[in-house]
Amino acid sequence: MRPVSQATLRTSRIQLVPLSGEHLEHEIELDADPEVMRYIEGRPRTREEVEILHRRRLAVADRVPGLGFWAGFTGGQFVGWWILEPPERADQGPVEGQAELGYRLLRRHWRRGLASEGARELIRHGFEDLGLTRVFAETMAVNTASRATMAAIGMQYVRTFHLDWEEPLPGSDLGEVEYAITREQWLARQTARAPRDRTCAPDG
Repeated sequence: MRPVSQATLRTSRIQLVPLSGEHLEHEIELDADPEVMRYIEGRPRTREEVEILHRRRLAVADRVPGLGFWAGFTGGQFVGWWILEPPERADQGPVEGQAELGYRLLRRHWRRGLASEGARELIRHGFEDLGLTRVFAETMAVNTASRATMAAIGMQYVRTFHLDWEEPLPGSDLGEVEYAITREQWLARQTARAPRDRTCAPDG
């Protein structure tokens, strides 16, 4: 039995439910869209490929208590998934206290602010509920939309790096980028955004 179970989370618009077997068909639909997969594999994934990845996604929740994949729903409709997972590569730093943030949404739900809304909740959950000290995210340098989301939720650019790919994608020669936010930076943002009493009333 896990010391800390993966929690169900909620925002004003999204319910984030721990990924389970009942979400497989949603994952297949998501990864079948070539635009969704443009900066990930450059092509749609087959059902068989997603079924294999689904089992790996479920296993993330067993590696570090509280972390894992979440399926997101608005008004009962699946919109995509979000993830907090422990680092996997040596260059990402120590596993303890860290998690990588990720998100993937169906194209019809793009440009509604849902990616950032869900990501903010996972960051809050990571720092406030799980005691993480740092959350980071990675994407291709040319993926300007994802980079804008990372910046919007308070993450800061850390580095550009290069990975060896068997089948490089267009733009991969420009590398990958890492963005991150520490618990101290997140707390400072919460303090800055907190409402304050006025010391004097405006005229009028």
